[in-house]
Amino acid sequence: MMKINDLKIILGRLNVGMIVSVLCFAVLVAQGQTTETAPSNPHVRLGQKALIDGDFKAAANHLQKALPEEAGDPNVMYMLAYSQYQIGDYQKALESFSKVIELRPDHESAYYYRGKANNILAVQTDTRISSSNREKMLNQAIANYTKAIELNGEDVKYYQNRGIAYRDLGILRGTAGTANYDKEVATEAYNNSVVDFEHVLAMAPAKKDIQTELKKAKVYRDNLK
Repeated sequence: MMKINDLKIILGRLNVGMIVSVLCFAVLVAQGQTTETAPSNPHVRLGQKALIDGDFKAAANHLQKALPEEAGDPNVMYMLAYSQYQIGDYQKALESFSKVIELRPDHESAYYYRGKANNILAVQTDTRISSSNREKMLNQAIANYTKAIELNGEDVKYYQNRGIAYRDLGILRGTAGTANYDKEVATEAYNNSVVDFEHVLAMAPAKKDIQTELKKAKVYRDNLK
């Protein structure tokens, strides 16, 4: 019988557009289980229903109310973190995904989404974040993708997103005239980005978007002053 925690494996192999459908299916199956295995907390049940409806804001609200009682359940924390991520509350999502990882150190999807949340926050231009903090978040994103790869080296999107994070780090450290400009650090970041993009294309040669990203990373690297 499929349970919510089975999503760790499934979510790690689907794109974001397909995740909601799988999540809703898993929740529906879980709700069809016996009373002994179904969630006893009413807020968790309401959160699951909101996920089925695609209402991530309501899901986050309900699941938040299930805390602290359910804070030790990695499945509940993952649903909360995923809902927070989907509504753009990336800082809270980071905290929740970190809790999932604390409870389940082998949860590759939690590492993946924690990496994405860090990367998104690092490149936001409408927020007042120091360059050093942006660099810290990008390095954290890279570390999270690397951990996901260690857990599952067959998932192409882990390499793809790590390559993007390396590229963003190269841009951050390789912009001439900025206080944190460092050609050596930027070159290394771009080189790592190229390696990851080439690995993606070795796994999925038809990915034209990554073909473009690979060319851009090389141009950025070669044009460093």
